[in-house]
Amino acid sequence: MSLEIASILVLVALFVVATFTSVHMGALALMATFLFGTLVLGEDVDTLLSGFPADLFLILVGVTYLFALAKDNGTVDWMVQELVKVVGGRVSLIPWVFFVVTAILTGFGAVVPAAIAIIAPMSMGFAKRYEIRPLLMGLMVINGGTAGGFSPLSIFGTITNQVVVRNDLPGSPVLLFLASFAFNVVLALVCFAMFGGRDLMGKKDKGHGLEDTGGRGTGPAKMPDTPRSDPERRAARRSVQTTMVRDEEAEEAVTSLDRNRIITLIGLIVLAVAVIPPFNQDVGFTAICIAVVISLFSPKVSKGAVSKVAWPTVLLICGIVTYVGLLERLGTIDWLGGQVANLGAPLFAALIICFIGAVVSAFASTTGILGALIPLAVPFLLTGDIGEIGLIIALAISSSVVDSSPFSTSGALVVANSPEDQRDRVFKQLMVWGFSMVVIAPIVTWLLFVVPGWG
Repeated sequence: MSLEIASILVLVALFVVATFTSVHMGALALMATFLFGTLVLGEDVDTLLSGFPADLFLILVGVTYLFALAKDNGTVDWMVQELVKVVGGRVSLIPWVFFVVTAILTGFGAVVPAAIAIIAPMSMGFAKRYEIRPLLMGLMVINGGTAGGFSPLSIFGTITNQVVVRNDLPGSPVLLFLASFAFNVVLALVCFAMFGGRDLMGKKDKGHGLEDTGGRGTGPAKMPDTPRSDPERRAARRSVQTTMVRDEEAEEAVTSLDRNRIITLIGLIVLAVAVIPPFNQDVGFTAICIAVVISLFSPKVSKGAVSKVAWPTVLLICGIVTYVGLLERLGTIDWLGGQVANLGAPLFAALIICFIGAVVSAFASTTGILGALIPLAVPFLLTGDIGEIGLIIALAISSSVVDSSPFSTSGALVVANSPEDQRDRVFKQLMVWGFSMVVIAPIVTWLLFVVPGWG
C-alpha cells in the first residue's frame, strides 16, 4: 500500500472513530498527525507544526472573542434592533439582507472569511431574536460571501484570473463572476426553502413582538383579571407588573448607545475597513487588538469574554486542517491529480478534477485549491476537447460552495458564532450540507458549464 493511500485511509478513520465514539475529532486529528508524521514519514515536530493553521486559529479566537465582548456589552443587541429597520420588520427578508451585505463586502475586495467573520456573529443575533434557524442564517451569509467572492475586484476572482493569465488560458472574469453569483443565488433560494424560510413569510416586527399575517403577535402577555379580595393573586399581579417594567427598562438600556457600545461599534467599523484593500490587515490579529482596546475601557464587562471563545470548535478545525497539511506535504493531493491525468477521457477527467477541488476545499484553503487545480487542468484544456472557460467556472464554483463545510473557515465561523446550546447541532447540519455540496456541486457545474463546452 502506498503512503498516499494510507494517509487517505487514516483521514477516513478519523471520521469513523469520532462519529461512533466520544473522542474529540480535533484531538484525534492532532494525534494522527503526530503518529503518522513521526513514525511513518519521519518528520520532526517543527515540520508537523508547519501545517498548523495559525492564521485560522487567530481568526476563530480573535473574532469570537471580539463578538463575545460585543454581546456582553449589548452592542450586538443594539445592532439587531437598528438593522431590522432596514427591512421594515419583515422577518423573511432578514436572511436576504445578510446575503446581500456579505456579497457586497466580498465583491468589493474583502476576503471571504474576513467578511463572514464580521457578518456571521451579527446575523446570529438576528437569528436568535426572530427565531430563525441558525443553519439558514449561516448558509445565507456563506452563500452571500461566495456570491461576491469571484468579482474581478475580489480575492477569489483575482487569484483565479491571475492563474488563468499565467497559464496562457482564455478567461472571462465577468462571466466567472456572473455565473458564480447566479449559482449562489439559486443555492440561497434552495436553503431558504429547505431550512425554515417559508415559515418566516408574513411575520413582522413592529416593535412590540412578532406578528403574522393574521395580526397575532408575541408581544407582552395580557394581564389576567385578578379579584381584589385575593391577596395572593394581587401580590402575584404586582410582581408580574414589576417584572414587566424592569424588562422594559432593560430593553431600553440595551437598545440605547453608551460609551462602551460606541467604542465597540467604532472597533467593528475599524475591523471592516482594515481587512479590505488597500489596508489588507490580518483579520485575527486586528480583531484581537480591537478586543483588547475594548476590554481596557470596560474591564468589568470583559471578564467573562475569553471563556466564551469557541475553544472546542477551534480545536476541531485546527486539528483537521493540520492533518490536511500533512497530506499536502506528503504529496497526496498531487498524487490524486496524477491519477486523474492518467485517465483517457478528458470530459470525465474534468469531472474528477471538480470533485477533487470540492473534496479538498471542504477541509483546506479555497484560495490554495484555486491556485493549484487550475494548472492541474491545463493538460486537458490544451487538448481542445474541453471548453476552457467552462471548466474554470465549474472548478471555481465546486471549490467555493463547499466552504459551508464546518471544516472550512467560513463554516467554522458560523459554528463558532451559533448559540451555544445549538452549536453541536449546527456543526452536524453543516457537515451534512457541506458534504452534500461536495457531491452535488461538481456534477451540476460539470453539466452546466463543462459538457456544453463553454469557452
